[in-house]
Amino acid sequence: MRAHYARGLLTPLPLAGTVRAMKPWLVYILRCADDTLYCGITNDLPRRIARHNAGTASKYTRARTPVNLVAALETPTKGEALRLEMAVKKRPRKDKVLFLKAYEKNPHVLAKRDASG
Repeated sequence: MRAHYARGLLTPLPLAGTVRAMKPWLVYILRCADDTLYCGITNDLPRRIARHNAGTASKYTRARTPVNLVAALETPTKGEALRLEMAVKKRPRKDKVLFLKAYEKNPHVLAKRDASG
C-alpha cells in the first residue's frame, strides 16, 4: 500500500493494478413539474434525483421541481452512458423514453443509428 499526505493525515492509496468496485453508470430521464423531460447521467441515482429536487443539480431542473424518474438504464461505462445520453437528447420528446427502452432490449440500435448518420 502506498500513502499520501492530505490535510495533514496519512491516507492509504490502493496499489497500482488493484481492482476497486465501480458503481455502474446510468442514463436517466426525469419528468419535471412543467411536464418537460430532462436527460442526464449519474453513478448514484438516488443522490442525483435528491439534488435535482433540492435545486442544486442543474440550471434546467432548478426552476422545474419537483422532478420524477421516468426511465433509467444502466450502462457498462461512463463513455457509453455519455453516448446514449446524447442519442436520447437528439430525439424528439415523444421518442426519448421509447428509444431508451429499445436500447435496453438491443444496445446495437445506437451503433446502427450512428452509422447511418
